[in-house]
Amino acid sequence: MAAIRRTGASRFLTTTAALVVLVGCSGETSNFDFDLRDLGDGFDTSDAVFNLPDRPAPDDRGVISYPNYQVALAQQGDTVTTVATRLGLDPTALARFNGVDTDTALRAQEVLALPSRVAEPSPATGAVGTGPIQPLDVGSIATTALDRVDAQAGTAAASTPTPAPQAGAEPVRYRVGRGETAFSIARQFNIPVSSIAAWNTLDANLTVREGQFLLIPQSGAPAPAPSVADTPATTPGTGSVTPLPPSAATPLPDDDTAADAAPQAPQAPNLNAGTTTPTPEAPAAPPAAAPVADNAQLVRPVDGTIIRGYAPGRNEGIDIGVPAGTAVKAADAGSVAAVTTDTSGVAIVVIKHADNLLTVYTNLSDLAVSKGDTISRGQEIAKVGPGNPSFLHFEVRRGLDSLDPADFLP
Repeated sequence: MAAIRRTGASRFLTTTAALVVLVGCSGETSNFDFDLRDLGDGFDTSDAVFNLPDRPAPDDRGVISYPNYQVALAQQGDTVTTVATRLGLDPTALARFNGVDTDTALRAQEVLALPSRVAEPSPATGAVGTGPIQPLDVGSIATTALDRVDAQAGTAAASTPTPAPQAGAEPVRYRVGRGETAFSIARQFNIPVSSIAAWNTLDANLTVREGQFLLIPQSGAPAPAPSVADTPATTPGTGSVTPLPPSAATPLPDDDTAADAAPQAPQAPNLNAGTTTPTPEAPAAPPAAAPVADNAQLVRPVDGTIIRGYAPGRNEGIDIGVPAGTAVKAADAGSVAAVTTDTSGVAIVVIKHADNLLTVYTNLSDLAVSKGDTISRGQEIAKVGPGNPSFLHFEVRRGLDSLDPADFLP
């Protein structure tokens, strides 16, 4: 399977990782789902995604083979060069394919993607089966078992049957893009970050690097169709469609207010009554229009032009073009839930407000707040960092679900 890569807006997906600090106040970590499904009121598939397979055992060379690609697991003390030598590959090609140097020291069981196929695993190389790991097929398993029984019944001196190939769902081979983290990638594929760490033997800090290949386990579903490298991945784990509310299916009543509001024709004076019809009173002047109040839930963090709009799945907030050094204001009162940076060193501030609302600010400099600070509406929290163009990236979230900032700003 060819590599998949995310670019562009993927940098801002790292803001999801910043929200992990919000669990610090709960005091419970033993059952914490690190991809943050337990925060907010968003789509929750926690129970389903934990039913994931373990990484298959490699052969003696460290090779795990799938129909569309192969990977190798490093041994203790390995470098890229020693792995390449063991497999008969060009060290320079192997290093370039994985975005590292040929003399890079590797962790034990660290995953390296192979740029070309090597000899398939077999019992001779220490594998439990022969050939690449195949998708599980009940029919082929039954046929293999029947063939083995027939062979054994036909001759008492039959040789040992050929081992059946390993079976299991092929994981996605994913290339890490700039600014991405293990947390943001786990969220994209709707799986626990602990599964990505286990399958790829990440270090204690869950460090990933740009250009690194990761194996993304699948819960028994067929692997995605092969795609060209650098093709943006579709986001898995989409929730079900919201049903049509009953009120939208029921027609509105006929509008009969126009007849009631129509002016009545003046009545002719009664000349036989001996009295004069009183003159109708002049209509009262309409009341003066009350000043329009600013009912926006949030204030604009900076005054500028929106250079990139909200586009769920591509841009989870808005980018507001302003000069570098412009003061960034808190959109509402709240408390600072997180102050961190992404893998590119770009500062991120997350403020928690009432009603489980979060605002996220990135591309900052000169931070004026710290985690835990109480913030007032409109208070300066930082300045806009340099850039070409310079801008503030601003997100509104309820739990982990991004919302259109235009629905909250004046």
